Amino acid sequence: MDLLTEDDLARALGTDTARRLVIARTLARYGEGHRSYHDAAHVLAVASGCLALCRTMPSVDRDAVLWAALFHDAIYDPRSSTNEADSAALATEELRSVGIDEEVVKEVVRLILLTAGHEVAAGDRNGAVLVDSDLAVLGGTPEEYARYVDGVRREYSFVPDDAWRIGRSRVLTNLLAVPRLFTADVMKLREIAARSNMRAELASLAGEAG
Repeated sequence: MDLLTEDDLARALGTDTARRLVIARTLARYGEGHRSYHDAAHVLAVASGCLALCRTMPSVDRDAVLWAALFHDAIYDPRSSTNEADSAALATEELRSVGIDEEVVKEVVRLILLTAGHEVAAGDRNGAVLVDSDLAVLGGTPEEYARYVDGVRREYSFVPDDAWRIGRSRVLTNLLAVPRLFTADVMKLREIAARSNMRAELASLAGEAG
C-alpha cells in the first residue's frame, strides 16, 4: 500500500485553499515532540488504509472516514484520558469553519470517538474502515510491529517498566480475547499476523517479568 502524502489527502478531500489549510494545520500537530508513534506517518498510514478499504467496501462515506482519519489523534497526550473527545471537538471546530456539511461533521465526531475503544457495531461500514485501518499496524511484519511497540513505549516513557509490563499485557490480553480484530474480509491475513505479533510480545513481557 502506497502511503498518501499531504497533497494526496488534500486532493481527496477537496482542493480549495481553506480545506488545504485545515489539513496542513492538523498534520502539523502530529509533529509534536512527544509523539514517537502517533505522528504524521501514523495518520497518513491510517488515511491510506481507509482509502484502500473504501475501494473494496461499498456504501462508505469516504469523506467522513478520511476526515476522521486525519483528526483521530490530532490531540494526543499519553497522560490524558480525553484525547479522542478533545480531537473530536477540534474536528468539529475546524470542519465547521470551512463549511463541511453538519451531517458529515457529526459522522466524523462519531468515528473519532470509536477509536477510543475500537469496537465496531455490525453493519457499521464507516466505523469498520477507520478502525481496521487504525489497528492495521498490529498485523504488520514483525519488524514493523517492533517499531510500533518501541514508538508507543517511548511515548509512555514516564511509566515505570513494571507498570508498563502489567498495563501492556492487559491491553494485549484484551485484544487477543476479541473474536475478530478486523471487519473487512481483505484483512484476514492481517488478523493472523496481528495475533502472532501480539502473542509474541505478550510472551516477551512475561519473560521480562520473570
